[in-house]
Amino acid sequence: MKISEKGMDLIKGFEGFRSRPYLCSAGVPTIGYGSTYYDNGDKVSLDDSPISEAEAEELFKTTLKKYERSVTNALTVSVFQYEFDALVSLCYNIGCTNFSKSTLVKMLNEGEAPVEVADQFLRWNKAGGKVVNGLTTRREAERLFFLGIEDYQE
Repeated sequence: MKISEKGMDLIKGFEGFRSRPYLCSAGVPTIGYGSTYYDNGDKVSLDDSPISEAEAEELFKTTLKKYERSVTNALTVSVFQYEFDALVSLCYNIGCTNFSKSTLVKMLNEGEAPVEVADQFLRWNKAGGKVVNGLTTRREAERLFFLGIEDYQE
């Protein structure tokens, strides 16, 4: 499965565009639309040169492939497009390992009710052990998106 335009917009809306490297709330060097690595596999460094919005868009699309694969590989059940989009957004933000080992994935694969699975998004609202308001807002939006309710407020 591939993420939809709406799914990409969800992620980009929360990540925002930054041409210069910065530290995300978890303290990881990041650039563009939340990318922590470049196409060649190099980690983003705070000393890196700025990138254009067009370069960030290409990096974002390339980066997304890793997260699409990770979500696909973690699932043993079929999902709807809107569910997949929300799962990719979560995976993009928390990382492939955290995603694949999450209770959310376990519950989904075990056939738990979508509402129960969706509530698991809300648990991923911390960085460095502290609740981050922006992550709480993002998780609420991803939860609604997962449930097929795309009309969220950022």
